[in-house]
Amino acid sequence: MAAAQGAGSSVAGPSGTPASVPGHGSTPAVAVWEWQDEFGRWRPYRGNVCSYIEQVFQASQQKGRRSGSGLVSSIPLGHADAVLAPYVIDIPSLTQFRQDTGTMRAVRRHLFPGSSAAGQGIVWEWQNDEGGWSPYEMSVCEVLEQARATNHQRVDLAPFGYNYDVDLVAQVQTNKTTRFRRSVQRRLDSPYPVTSASAPGHAGVSGRTTSASSSGVGFVPYNKPTLSAARSTPRLNAQSTWALPQAGGPSTGLSAPNGVSAPSLPVKMSKPSKVNQALAATLTEPEAVVRKYLEELKGTPADEDCIICMEKLASPSGYGDACESSTIKPEMVGRLTSCQHSFHMLCVLAMYSNGNKDGSLQCPSCKTIYGEKTGTQPKGKMEVSTFPQSLPGHKDCGTIQIVYHISRGIQGPEHPNPGMPYTARGFPRYCYLPDNEKGRKVLELLKVAWKRRLIFTVGTSSTTGESNTVVWNEIHHKTEMDTNLSGHGYPDPNYLDNVLAELAAQGVTEDCLRK
Repeated sequence: MAAAQGAGSSVAGPSGTPASVPGHGSTPAVAVWEWQDEFGRWRPYRGNVCSYIEQVFQASQQKGRRSGSGLVSSIPLGHADAVLAPYVIDIPSLTQFRQDTGTMRAVRRHLFPGSSAAGQGIVWEWQNDEGGWSPYEMSVCEVLEQARATNHQRVDLAPFGYNYDVDLVAQVQTNKTTRFRRSVQRRLDSPYPVTSASAPGHAGVSGRTTSASSSGVGFVPYNKPTLSAARSTPRLNAQSTWALPQAGGPSTGLSAPNGVSAPSLPVKMSKPSKVNQALAATLTEPEAVVRKYLEELKGTPADEDCIICMEKLASPSGYGDACESSTIKPEMVGRLTSCQHSFHMLCVLAMYSNGNKDGSLQCPSCKTIYGEKTGTQPKGKMEVSTFPQSLPGHKDCGTIQIVYHISRGIQGPEHPNPGMPYTARGFPRYCYLPDNEKGRKVLELLKVAWKRRLIFTVGTSSTTGESNTVVWNEIHHKTEMDTNLSGHGYPDPNYLDNVLAELAAQGVTEDCLRK
């Protein structure tokens, strides 16, 4: 969701002077950096994370003005919050890049008055299905805070594209169609940073501010892109992103804006002890997998990069010190037998050993899967039933209901923190498909994905921030029946095609049903 422009664009203050927001006199602006979720809605980073992003961003601008050079290429978010260690913001493309999976999301910089909710560090949140709290986008937080300050008891969120009423006295959000109620809360966070310069003229960096009292605020519907297009992941600046150290935090379960994720890639480290340990424990099997799917190339390699280590194929692998005991040498280059993409064989060995080690490989360039990909889903139960009620957009058929049951437990060796407990919030989880031919095909493929442990994983929740918990794993489900304003329900004419593409990205296709 995006908010329409308010009274005017922000104006640039002189260098070193806080920029002001039009319509608010000389009130200095605060910068809120936001990332876009898979439903097109902008979600703010926490205040301390925004302060770090803005600090690096402004320092980069000042350096660029003095030297005539460009902006800093990337900002590692793990420096602000250890939970965000896998994430890097690539400034030129305004993209949040997750280093261990290659998934990407759009980011933007949004300016608000210093007297706004953002300037005071006030965030409004709603209680999600996992029992945690998710922030409203900052424009909604501003509306709720202004309503509270003027003693309004109720706020209609329809201008923002939400079919909800918020009762500020009872602190409850109510779906106006289904009457489903959720708790809301007002939380005091770190104030968002005062900006010392205007946003650059990049189309994706928002220098706009949204006035909560403006009648121009509206909803821009989000059309989820088709997933059948090319799946290759754009490469970011090699020098600035791939050389960053990776903290020991678990994964967060975030997915790319188009729902397609890349395979897990090892982050290039000077002494990658995790890779060393994995290789020492399972040396023979990983080498056998690599040699099974890659054909070693003889002679001088082509003048191109290995997209795993970002070194030239004609140069030794950047993971030479990670695999000293391997019979695969740093200078060896291999080509995948089906898709024909080439990499350092040692880099593919490091990638495999840093992943699930299930006997399968996924090409980091085109996502072709070799072997049968399996996941790390904890034990549980999948139940299926049907009933005659129709889903919006599918009036000619009944409904398939899927119920997933997973309980808390202890993490295994394939999980982020073996031996530690994991939680399972929001179970059982109820999901819905139309009971027609395509819906039944999706159901059969979801059964295959369930057996291969691909639907859930253990990681960090993107909605609650809780680590060591069961989260969705890149295959989107519809958990609501009667409305799609949240993005989790119907009608959604593209959903079945999208989820088929997401299943295919995990190696689950119609061919699996013929075996």
